[in-house]
Amino acid sequence: MILDKTKVGIIAYGTSIPQLVIQSEEIEQAQNKQNSGIPQSLGVLQKTVPDIDEDTITLSTTAAFQALQRWNQDSSQIGALFIGSESHPYAVKPSGTVVKQALGLSDKLAMADLQFACKAGTQSLQIVASYVASGMIPVGLAIGADTAQSKPGDVLEFTAGAGAAAFVLGKQRLLARLIATASIATDTPDFWRRPGQPFPEHAGRFSGQPAYYAHVSQATKMLLREVKLEPAEIDWCVFHTPNAKFPKIVASKLGFTSDQLAPSLVVKKIGNTYAAASLLGLAAVLDQAKAGQKILVTSYGSGSGSDSFLFETTKELVSQRKKWKNLVQDQISIVNSVSYSTYSNNTKSTH
Repeated sequence: MILDKTKVGIIAYGTSIPQLVIQSEEIEQAQNKQNSGIPQSLGVLQKTVPDIDEDTITLSTTAAFQALQRWNQDSSQIGALFIGSESHPYAVKPSGTVVKQALGLSDKLAMADLQFACKAGTQSLQIVASYVASGMIPVGLAIGADTAQSKPGDVLEFTAGAGAAAFVLGKQRLLARLIATASIATDTPDFWRRPGQPFPEHAGRFSGQPAYYAHVSQATKMLLREVKLEPAEIDWCVFHTPNAKFPKIVASKLGFTSDQLAPSLVVKKIGNTYAAASLLGLAAVLDQAKAGQKILVTSYGSGSGSDSFLFETTKELVSQRKKWKNLVQDQISIVNSVSYSTYSNNTKSTH
């Protein structure tokens, strides 16, 4: 779906990254897998750990608050709030109502919690963009947040991190214009968690093919066909980061170079933040992109599906960014390491 004529796009964004991390070596030692080579293979050196009082709601609120501060306009204009996550604190009760109240948004609000594994965040972005593009609302807020869960001893324990990214979408003073978006979905059962189960399960043999690579490739190719662009004409590409390895492989298969790929520092330092991963990658690119650059973003959600977007940055982004502090890189640089016992205790409290 090409949205170029509607001139809808990102008018502000914010991120929230926990200040606690656990080193991969600490997880290896706890699993009795010293020198296993797993962290090196995955390309993840450490991952974020939610503090005892952090969850999807608090991370969403912090990221959204930063976005609203940067926007610096009347928040009563916000007519929709969608939060994508696979770790909502309540099974029955929306995260959105708590976030809305904390942010002081208007009661006149379209809202829903979304869940589609790791693409729930981009799903919220797509829905809010559609609300704005249609004229139903002037401004909307889309959030992807997770305190990712992993069974102790499982390979996912090396990568399942925590974080949030929030995007305010509108039609005025765009930082990045949304040119087009495309999605695909299939019933590919690579990852799931049944009701009442504390941790997700996965069919590891499906993780690459026919899951991640097939869906990310198809959605990206579909988008590029719609906008009639070749990979070489894209300045930045952001692919979902279950680890540092998969995005590099799919980028190469699609014809992108390593220079175009979003900085891998995000996944190396904070892990896979699930519903926030692709959006944090987008935020990290917006933190350094020049005006007039094209950014392709393709998420992946187990179960399975992908959303793909094409944005073009504006001079407004470069101008506004000069005033901002606490960028993604800044948040990554102030983290502190914790022990496995602290990590285990903190993550239990978020389930």
